[in-house]
Amino acid sequence: MGPRDGVTTPDSRAHMVGLDIDGTLMVTGQPPSDAVIDSIARATNAGHVIVLATGRSLAGALTAAHQLGLRDGWVVASNGSVVAKLSGGAYHLTEVHEVDAEAVVTLVTRVRPNLRIAAEIVGAGYRVSANFPRHELNGDQVVVLKFAELWAHPTPRLAIYGDQARMLVPALQAGGMTAFATRRDWVDVTPATVSKATALEKLRRDAGIPPERTVAIGDSENDIPMLQWAARGVAMGHASPLVRFAASYATKGVDADGAALVLDSLAVPAAFRSV
Repeated sequence: MGPRDGVTTPDSRAHMVGLDIDGTLMVTGQPPSDAVIDSIARATNAGHVIVLATGRSLAGALTAAHQLGLRDGWVVASNGSVVAKLSGGAYHLTEVHEVDAEAVVTLVTRVRPNLRIAAEIVGAGYRVSANFPRHELNGDQVVVLKFAELWAHPTPRLAIYGDQARMLVPALQAGGMTAFATRRDWVDVTPATVSKATALEKLRRDAGIPPERTVAIGDSENDIPMLQWAARGVAMGHASPLVRFAASYATKGVDADGAALVLDSLAVPAAFRSV
């Protein structure tokens, strides 16, 4: 199979590897370890297709790519709603899916008007109903005067922040959205038909990589779809029982560079330890 949609046919031994960022490649708010950076470089040099697959916005994912030394490859951001191709450190968007922001904002403000809402501006930052703590969002924050401004422009993802925000997940899912509570006080909302897994599957098909040569590593509930998608779904050692149950294998935790161990063992399937 020849090049298609900007993807070059990989070596027949290559894997496609979907890598979560926070809690997998690095501790949130800290830089990645040298072991992780080196393992990604080795995997890339060996011809494996490395894809950062994260709930972060594109701006946050690009920051991580730079920290990890990735100048070429793919980024799946906003839980699959945004896909970008990296080339020489620059990027171009290949897919952006829009969430029904009006429906989400209307539901949240009716039930929990005290919660803060952020609508992602791809590659730049967020429109927010009120300022979020600076460390919680990547990029600029533009405070809107009216809630309607949160849905006046297309957005791939909404973040809901505040005490017990996770209690809204069932209602959001019943309304046809994909909603993940990454913490008690944080919920990410994206379109119903989009996930890290759907984005990775399209990239896999375009690259011509067989399904049996797919790997995914993650630690949170928003990683479950891609852990189930991959032939080798690997849960981080500190992942919850729910995430570990969705995986086929386990590795050590982020503090012990578990993701680096998996990347370095790609050529030795027996090195994967069954959950």
